[in-house]
Amino acid sequence: MVPETLWQLALACSERAESNGALVPLSTESLDLGIDPFVLRRLVSRTPKHLRAEGPKPNPFLPWDPALEVSRLGDSHVVLLNKYPVQRGHLLVIPTSWKPQSGWLEPADWQALVAVHADTQGLWFFNSCAAAGASQPHRHLQLLPRPRQASTCPLEDYYTGLMQRSDALQAAPWRCAISPCPAPLSAEGLAALYLEHCSQLELGHPAHQNAPGHPYNLLLTDRWLVTVRRTQEHCRGFSINALGFAGYLLATSSSDLVWLKAEGPWALLRQVAAPALGGFTVDGHQGADASW
Repeated sequence: MVPETLWQLALACSERAESNGALVPLSTESLDLGIDPFVLRRLVSRTPKHLRAEGPKPNPFLPWDPALEVSRLGDSHVVLLNKYPVQRGHLLVIPTSWKPQSGWLEPADWQALVAVHADTQGLWFFNSCAAAGASQPHRHLQLLPRPRQASTCPLEDYYTGLMQRSDALQAAPWRCAISPCPAPLSAEGLAALYLEHCSQLELGHPAHQNAPGHPYNLLLTDRWLVTVRRTQEHCRGFSINALGFAGYLLATSSSDLVWLKAEGPWALLRQVAAPALGGFTVDGHQGADASW
C-alpha cells in the first residue's frame, strides 16, 4: 500500500489556503448529455484567467505562492496545489528554477514524478504548450490523486484495451502512442518510453531539437503511458487539455453543447488531435464515423 502522505498534506494545505484566499476552487455542475463514459461538467464559477482571452500571468511559479506549497522534492522540484482546482488535492510538480513547458521533459522531471508516485498515485498528465492546453509557460506536471483501487479516469478501460492490441497505432482514434509502464515504475524507464513515444509521433528528439516539433499531451497511470499529438487547443467553445483525452470535459458559457450532444465527444477530440494513422474501432464500430 502507498502511504498517500502527500495527498493528506495537500488536503490539509487546501483547507488553510482556501481560508486565506490563496486557493480558489472552481464550482462546477454535472451535465448529462448521454455521452458515457465521458464525464462532462459545466463551470459555474467565474472563468479563471487561464481560460480567458487575456491569458495567464507570465510566470506565477517564480516565486510560487508559499501558501500553495505542499512539499519540497530535494532542490530540483516542489509540489504545489493547483490554485484553481475542480478536484480538491489537485497537485502540481514544478522545477524550482525556470524550465519551459514547451521544452523536453528531462530526467529530473521523471525522477520527481516517480518520487511522488511512490507516495501518492492517480492520474498524471502534462500539456506540452498552449496549443495542447497548457495554462502557464513554466513546466508543471499535474496529478489528480486517486485511491489505490479506484479507476484513474473515464477512459481507463478503453486505453487498457487499446494497449493490448497488436495494431494499437492503427486502431487509435487519433494520433497517439501507448505503452505499458515499466514495473517497477522508474524514472529511467519512463524517460525511455517518453522518447520512444516522441519518435513514434514524429515529435523529434532532444539530441537534435531544442523543443518538440508538435504540441502533445501525456497521460500516465501505474498501468500505461499515453501520448497524444495535438493540432489545436480550442474547438466549439471547449478548451481541451490532456484531461479531455482522459474522458473529462469542462464546458463554459461559450461551449456548444448542442453540437456536442449531436456529434459526441469522440468527434470533439478528433478536431483537436492529429489524425489517426488508420481506421479505428470503438464499441464495435469501425471507421471515421465511429462514436461512443
